[in-house]
Amino acid sequence: MALSNSQYDEIIRSYDARQLKNQHTREAKIRDAYQRLPRLKEIDDAIASCSVAHARRLLDGDENALAELGARLSSYRSERAALLAENGFPDSYFSPAYTCPDCKDTGYVNGQRCHCFEQAAIDMIYTQSNLKDVLQRENFSAFSFDYYSDAEINPATGLSALATARDAVAKCRHFIDTFDDNFSNLYFYGDTGIGKTFLSNCVAKELLDRGHSVIYFTAFQLFDILSRGVFRKDADAIAAHQNIFDCDLLIIDDLGTELTNSFTTSQLFLCLNERILRKKSTIISTNLGMGQLADIYSERVLSRISSNYILIKLFGADIRILKKRPH
Repeated sequence: MALSNSQYDEIIRSYDARQLKNQHTREAKIRDAYQRLPRLKEIDDAIASCSVAHARRLLDGDENALAELGARLSSYRSERAALLAENGFPDSYFSPAYTCPDCKDTGYVNGQRCHCFEQAAIDMIYTQSNLKDVLQRENFSAFSFDYYSDAEINPATGLSALATARDAVAKCRHFIDTFDDNFSNLYFYGDTGIGKTFLSNCVAKELLDRGHSVIYFTAFQLFDILSRGVFRKDADAIAAHQNIFDCDLLIIDDLGTELTNSFTTSQLFLCLNERILRKKSTIISTNLGMGQLADIYSERVLSRISSNYILIKLFGADIRILKKRPH
């Protein structure tokens, strides 16, 4: 992700703060354990002094030091483990508490930016920190089938609204579970208020939790960034183009609500086609059916979507209205 020096420094400062916070948490747990178990501190101090003393003997050429060190340390560690177990402390109690265990809160793995750093860059560049707040509310654990009727039947498929929703969730979970091995895309369409954006957010939450980079845009936001890069030569917007093409998952919400013209049509095709070529997944949610998609964005866009996307049509009552009704 393209970052300015100040943006990079801000992210690094957040990692420093994270490390400091986790260090303080670990130190507090150790103090608590020492207060409850004074013998534990005695053992830890003995292990430390024993290690230093025997290291000095090794440097002095004492060949017996290594064997003696191993025996004494083994005894102390056995006593320590037994003491913790007897008092209900888990084996991992004193282990460092990393927010990201992959990079151990450094932001880097083997000299490369960790996935958590990449997502932090995305959040900063696209000011998407509010997305995470939304995902705390809109995720699979909060998804309810209660708003989908088992009596309302779609004549085109013969399936009820409930059966259609269950099938959509199953396809979303398959998309998530096979994300690393199987390139695919999702196209949610149907009337307003039937859960298209909610399902997009469910998928985003799962993939973020698994360490993938996700960028979310409304269609208006996406085309605004693209236009600033093309027409205003905005440096940040130009740099953002590459990130839009490279992120693991791009979500385009409410396609068709933006002001459509020849520019938006050409840029949508460019974006979708480039991501397909790079095998980077995209989710689109829209009220537009296939015919409307072709009329507004061209047959080329329809062709790319119909041949490369899993089409998921939801139907039923407007959930927003149902939620407002008195129980």
